Amino acid sequence: MEKISKTDQPTTIMTVRDVADYLRLSEATIYQMARQGRIPVLRMGRTWRFKKEFIDDWLETSTQKEKKTI
Repeated sequence: MEKISKTDQPTTIMTVRDVADYLRLSEATIYQMARQGRIPVLRMGRTWRFKKEFIDDWLETSTQKEKKTI
């Protein structure tokens, strides 16, 4: 059985609403976090887009940091 690497998977681009639903936060909170640089975001003209891979990596990193401070 062949393993699928991250590079073999298609990139999923998410909107603010998608990320808000995914993280169970409000859209306003996602906008605020993006403006403050607290969440990885891509600006495309006047729109905000998020790569799911970056969000997942950010979540993993954030979780590991919390575990270390406890």
